[in-house]
Amino acid sequence: MAPTGKPLKPLKPLTSFTSFASFASGRSVGPHAVVVGGGIGGLTTAIALHRSGWRVTVLERAASLEPVGSGIGLAPNAQRALDVLGLGDAVRELAAWQGVGGLRAQGGRWLVRTTSAATAREFGGALVLLHRATLVDLLVAALPADSLRTGTDARLVDRGGPGRPAVVRTSQGDIEADLVVGADGINSGVRKELFPDHPGPEYTGFTAWRLVVPAPERPFAPHETWGRGGVWGTQPLKDGRIYAYGTALVPPGTRAPDDEKAELARRFCDWHDPIPEIVAAARPEDVLRNDVWHLATPLAAHHRGRVALVGDAAHAMAPTLGQGGNQAIEDGVVLAHHARPGGDLFAGLAAYSAARVPRTTAVVRRAARTARLNHLTDPRLITARDTLVRAAHRLGPNLILRGFSSIADWQPPGPPYAAETDAGAHGREPARR
Repeated sequence: MAPTGKPLKPLKPLTSFTSFASFASGRSVGPHAVVVGGGIGGLTTAIALHRSGWRVTVLERAASLEPVGSGIGLAPNAQRALDVLGLGDAVRELAAWQGVGGLRAQGGRWLVRTTSAATAREFGGALVLLHRATLVDLLVAALPADSLRTGTDARLVDRGGPGRPAVVRTSQGDIEADLVVGADGINSGVRKELFPDHPGPEYTGFTAWRLVVPAPERPFAPHETWGRGGVWGTQPLKDGRIYAYGTALVPPGTRAPDDEKAELARRFCDWHDPIPEIVAAARPEDVLRNDVWHLATPLAAHHRGRVALVGDAAHAMAPTLGQGGNQAIEDGVVLAHHARPGGDLFAGLAAYSAARVPRTTAVVRRAARTARLNHLTDPRLITARDTLVRAAHRLGPNLILRGFSSIADWQPPGPPYAAETDAGAHGREPARR
């Protein structure tokens, strides 16, 4: 595969892989899954389905796989999901945090101080911060050859059903598929086709900046800082650079009058070191800014017909728990586990929704609660919050960490995986009921 950010070699002209006539007569060449969207959730799902015996095609609208955002944190739950795909150890090798880190107040006082070893013990593994481009490259390399098509706009026109394939429309023709996966992000067109009455994403109230810069000369302890109406995080990457992020309460659509580096300098110049130094090290073009939206109203299910939703298309959340990409990775592995070739596809998709809706709904809501807590603006409430957080940490050094353990201790569905069964090995079609 071509490196991330460069156009991939075009595939042959796209035609209907499974014509309706051959589908109905049972003469299909095998179970075919079409994944709409080439982000982290879509790529992970495609790999998981491929390893389970599906023939996969990934359709990405962008001309190249330019990752949205600069950094991503993979918690042990996502790492265990990647273990199912044989990629977990490659991610763990990228862990950079060693020693002390934690949560700080705007002036620099430590509210929670912990170590990477304590975090690993509490969560069952280390937290890994890496550049999104690194993760995308890792996932693309695990895809089967010629399965990824960039520069292809795709629209679901028929969700399919018993005895009827799902249909995805592209500029090069319609594709009929045994399974379609909507991995097309928070403004998912696939979700709108499946659930037209859903209210869609809502603004969280804050915007986010992200940047990757060279490490400062002076050593620093990795930290997240909760200030007045905003958050800042400074985290190391394996390659020696720093991934940093900031948030602030602003009306949606607000933008800097000059450039976003200048806006960061205005907002964070009086925060503790090394935050001003990190901002100063950035070039204006290094700073990404996006308003943060989430699906405050959960979907009733993550599937309809022969179509399943993963990632932000199913459960977009605030980044305050760092779980958006992690939950998308979980989705892909769980979907492939339940939607096994040779089994009852519709029962499998129902099982997928039953497994994912409660968990992701809980994480979305918890992320929203955390966002309200770490974006307080009333000085009295900020003082009370910081006092309570410090007191809880003194009562039990790992008490704060344990609050995240119910998310990080997730385990993937147990074997046998579809790739280990005769159905997966021989690539038989899913039952059509």
